[in-house]
Amino acid sequence: MYVNDTNPVVAHRVVEKFSRDTNPRSTNKVSAVSSTQMLTTNVVVLACPAPHAKAARRLLEAGVSVVSCSDDVEDVLALLDLDAVARQMRQTLVVGATASPGLSGLLVHLLSKRFDEIDETHVAVHGTAGPACAQQHHRALSRQSIGWHDGDWLRRPAGSGRELCWFPDPVGPRDCYRAELADPIVLHHGVASLTRVTVRVSATRRDRLTARLPMLTPPHAEGGTGALRVEVRGWRNQARHVEVIGAADRVANLASAVAFAAARNVIAGGFASGVRVLGDEESPNDAVLHDVLDAGVRLSEFVGTSSH
Repeated sequence: MYVNDTNPVVAHRVVEKFSRDTNPRSTNKVSAVSSTQMLTTNVVVLACPAPHAKAARRLLEAGVSVVSCSDDVEDVLALLDLDAVARQMRQTLVVGATASPGLSGLLVHLLSKRFDEIDETHVAVHGTAGPACAQQHHRALSRQSIGWHDGDWLRRPAGSGRELCWFPDPVGPRDCYRAELADPIVLHHGVASLTRVTVRVSATRRDRLTARLPMLTPPHAEGGTGALRVEVRGWRNQARHVEVIGAADRVANLASAVAFAAARNVIAGGFASGVRVLGDEESPNDAVLHDVLDAGVRLSEFVGTSSH
């Protein structure tokens, strides 16, 4: 396994930590290499800050499959446009393989099996994975949110549309707001039956008031406990039905588990060539989710309360 980073010191720290935590008899060796050497691998996980599209194109044209963890809207749109390149090179490009999007798509697919038909998905996210993710969260609250509504893309001011969302413990209830996040684009791309897709992110009053200013305090090296909440609506037995599922963990843990599972299934041949998003009908969603759960992610479901 190769590791590359724009900061060579960081890459070597990752290698050293992996080497300490790995059984000395293991055949899995890790090395810090240049970006050029990454072109000799079978699959590359892009876990760096956006943009990813340029690097993904270069890797695909070199015959390397790619798993992208980008959640930037413009970058995700550019990645989705690489389908023809990926198909021509017979490689796979998995877009949005992180917590949100990514795990959200896997959970939509999981819940869809309990419906006759699904038509709405509403996603909420709490927390960030690290410095780059925190900066993306900060920018997302200063821009325009995007949502899919009855066949049209709707733009609304980020930071508006407050909604109290209940996340799995220990996070609990949080005020969530519209933000410029990529889930609607990815979910609409992967699940054609959805007529309404929204996404919200938790934020404090200070987050919203300072969203258009530089970050007042430097982000933490690794975010604390975060959570993902996915609500799916549709029809079952000729009646409207709602299911809610989520996960609470460090957002970095959720994202890394999804990226790892996607890369593992690319290597195993589970994905066809071209651009793929988690949750679409042609992706090995069950196998990827199985690997995510094996990595330690635990799901929680809202099962309702007694009326008595």
